[in-house]
Amino acid sequence: MQPGNKDHHTTVNLLQHKHIKLFSIAWIVIIFDQITKLAILKNIVLYHSIEIIPGFFNITYILNPGGAFGFMANQSAGIRSMLFIVVSSLAIGLIFYFYYTTPPGYPLLQTGFALIFGGAIGNMIDRLRFGQVVDFLDFYIGKLHWPAFNVADSAISTGMCIFIIHILFKKMPN
Repeated sequence: MQPGNKDHHTTVNLLQHKHIKLFSIAWIVIIFDQITKLAILKNIVLYHSIEIIPGFFNITYILNPGGAFGFMANQSAGIRSMLFIVVSSLAIGLIFYFYYTTPPGYPLLQTGFALIFGGAIGNMIDRLRFGQVVDFLDFYIGKLHWPAFNVADSAISTGMCIFIIHILFKKMPN
């Protein structure tokens, strides 16, 4: 065995573990996101709701042509679609980079990036298929509604919370 060969194998093993973790988490998010959206598309009429917890939570099928919270929803469909696909592609690439440059001592931060990665791909699939995103989780209190969202949005939000905690405290608990 040549000197330094053990270090090479250790590096290869760490990268393989990182690949497995990233793609396992991302695939779980993407599959769950797409299955739930398919169930909504097949079982609920657009703009209809099913009350789950009265006064708090409905399943409401909407199509979101804009970004988060309806951002740019009033722009033309072509501009919106092209912009969101480009921005999503850049974000996916950036998250991929952040994931792979995160040191091994930060597994929770890696998980956060993997959640964001999977969520971004889940919503990009909708944009490529429909030009907009299927949303259906509708939380509210009285007449105050949080904008409807989906599983991919939840994964992105959870990953962003992990990332923000890491930035604020400069350390991520393992």
